[in-house]
Amino acid sequence: MTIYPQLIFDALKTVRYPGNGKNLIEAEMLEDDLRIDGMKVSFSIIFPKPTDPFRQSVMRAAEAAIKMYVDKDCEVTVKEKSATALPPEPDKLLPGVKHIIAVSSGKGGVGKSTVTANLAVGLVKMGYRVGLLDCDIFGPSMPKMFQVEDERPYADQVDGRDLIVPVEKYGVKLLSIGFFVNPDQAMLWRGGMACNALKQLIGDTKWGELDYLILDTPPGTSDIHLTLIQTLQFTGAVIVSTPQQVALADARKGVNMYLNEKVNVPILGLVENMAWFTPAQHPDERYYIFGKDGAKQLAEELNVPLLGQIPLVQDICESGDTGIPAVLDPASPQGMAFMSMTAKIVTQVTKSEIKRGCVKIQD
Repeated sequence: MTIYPQLIFDALKTVRYPGNGKNLIEAEMLEDDLRIDGMKVSFSIIFPKPTDPFRQSVMRAAEAAIKMYVDKDCEVTVKEKSATALPPEPDKLLPGVKHIIAVSSGKGGVGKSTVTANLAVGLVKMGYRVGLLDCDIFGPSMPKMFQVEDERPYADQVDGRDLIVPVEKYGVKLLSIGFFVNPDQAMLWRGGMACNALKQLIGDTKWGELDYLILDTPPGTSDIHLTLIQTLQFTGAVIVSTPQQVALADARKGVNMYLNEKVNVPILGLVENMAWFTPAQHPDERYYIFGKDGAKQLAEELNVPLLGQIPLVQDICESGDTGIPAVLDPASPQGMAFMSMTAKIVTQVTKSEIKRGCVKIQD
């Protein structure tokens, strides 16, 4: 078979760049260095930024497209226009981060991202250095919750590598795939592409020295969770649920995922969100809309700590929409609930470190 340029162009038209939804040819991302030597094909892809989190996934998709639409026996070489140094090994990715905590939920809609945002800000209020990585590739919400949707991270060169500088708000170093994509565009990705983008957000970012890196994971158990577990050394996981039985059933699965012998991530505890509804006009009244003490009972059953019970109040919803976490108002019932939760998580981290022999108790 004779390979000619138009075949390559037609194949690359099937590969879309997630940042704008256009295919590589339409987006003019193909460098003018296409080379064809028998069954050998090489070319470079031009990315808008050296910090582009889609580099690896798009390059692999381009290679797969050539093999599928041109010839499966093609020897394809895909390069970046501006090559950067290779990222460090996974176990050395974040040498300046002391603790990594995953915040998870068995199902969506239980307020996991709200808990994550308030935990991160609460840790800052306690004097810790904090980073927050939005790991929900398909539904990132942290830019909205911190009111930084229009921010665009820039690159800084460190040891010959271009690293993404996180957006900072309320003292939290924040990074999300939402900074790099059109918020109105659906992310039509296979699992491999999403996982590769997440790895780049972890390894190609200038996190610096942190006491805590909080991971807002997607709901459920998926490829994303396996990628995180294989890439990072977790201090522990926090599971968020409502008192509702259907949510508790999924929360139990989340706990089992982390406690699996092949995973072995400590469970720091459970957070019961939307524990009860309290009307603003009657702050002493409680209405258990989703059931009473469901997560508390599950925590007792699983022999893990109950880290907090967060009330269902309108201000928490409004704080998420306006980008002002409720924990910033320490005098409010919801602010006190989130600060109490944060303090208990810090306590559990310390206990976990003592148990593992990482912290010695003074005589």
